[in-house]
Amino acid sequence: MKNTYDVYKIREDFPILKIKIRNKPLCYLDNAATTQKPQQVLDTLNKYYTSMNSNIHRGVHYLSGVATDAYEEARIKVKNFINAKSGKEIIFTRGTTESINLVANSFGRSNVKEGDEIIISNMEHHSNIVPWQFLCNEKKAKLKIIPIDDNGEIIFDEFLNLISDKTKLISVVYVSNSLGTVNPVKEIIEAAHKNNIPVLLDAAQSVNHLPVNVQKLDCEFLAFSGHKLYGPTGIGVLYAKEEILKTMPPFMGGGDMISKVTFEETTFNELPFKFEAGTSNIAGAIGLGSAIDYVTSKGIDKIANHEADLLEYATVRLKEVPGLKIIGNARQKSAVISFIFDNIHPHDIGTFLDYEGVAIRTGHHCTQPLMQRYNIAATSRASFGLYNTIEEVDILVDSVKRVIEVFNA
Repeated sequence: MKNTYDVYKIREDFPILKIKIRNKPLCYLDNAATTQKPQQVLDTLNKYYTSMNSNIHRGVHYLSGVATDAYEEARIKVKNFINAKSGKEIIFTRGTTESINLVANSFGRSNVKEGDEIIISNMEHHSNIVPWQFLCNEKKAKLKIIPIDDNGEIIFDEFLNLISDKTKLISVVYVSNSLGTVNPVKEIIEAAHKNNIPVLLDAAQSVNHLPVNVQKLDCEFLAFSGHKLYGPTGIGVLYAKEEILKTMPPFMGGGDMISKVTFEETTFNELPFKFEAGTSNIAGAIGLGSAIDYVTSKGIDKIANHEADLLEYATVRLKEVPGLKIIGNARQKSAVISFIFDNIHPHDIGTFLDYEGVAIRTGHHCTQPLMQRYNIAATSRASFGLYNTIEEVDILVDSVKRVIEVFNA
């Protein structure tokens, strides 16, 4: 059978791609911010609310049993998708941000003391900076930063020099949301483990673009969000090795995470429920499971190849545009291209493109320290998904050229 990827057939699965913006077809190139949802996921959410809506884990009635089964089935889908050893290693959260905060507040508070060090990189999202700042300020620990070169690549020798006997955790982004850089995470993990240091990977921009195998990577923690994986908003995942989770105290207190409560003491539920206090985003988890089914049916390797073709073509075409400078030229990139002009503000570019039906992101992309590294305030960012086409890249480039004509008139 021929190994084909029919992007035009895939586009038919996404109702929102049929709409028009000011009588122009929607050209959605803001997938790093959030992805659109296939009809399959929308149907799953509708089915949940119309035929199984109930709270989980606590009821003996039919609906509660059905909802519980669907929720736990979604957990197993996540486990299989990233190749975790057990469903006990999969914790549902509100998103990547909450997942990282969970690690910082539970693992971090238990293991970091005054004088200790945490290492992150210069290209981190604020969600992988601020929680560690909170922790370091509280514990009087030190946050150390891996520098990057002009191409947007980690300077690996500098990273190795940062590691010390005081390093308690390394937390790095797998794929940069601003640059598209694919970091050498396997090598980072191997270097960390030689020094018995655990590693957290921010995989928000990875699981939707690349095959992710946590056992092969051997990371201790991995965080991602459902809405960037063609699933609902408000649902995310923290993967953590079971042996580490067993040592971590709960992040939040409330229903479902307890075993027994008295006024004198509380004992906690088993994994993973110990970290899922209160009523979970049940519909979101089930919807994420459906999104994983959808992505898996298309083939993550095929998706990666398709998006690599789009990125390569977009890079060539945008380099043709006079005055345009691409920010981030790493040797390994995925699905993101950021660019600037010396004399046109990114917000003006984004506003003009919107009138052409083209949706991109403009701003600092929640990576202000990275912008400071390049001595810029913001970029224009196009980011690709499994449904984008070569024709849409042409629309983007042609629209950018028209921006130049307007501003140079």
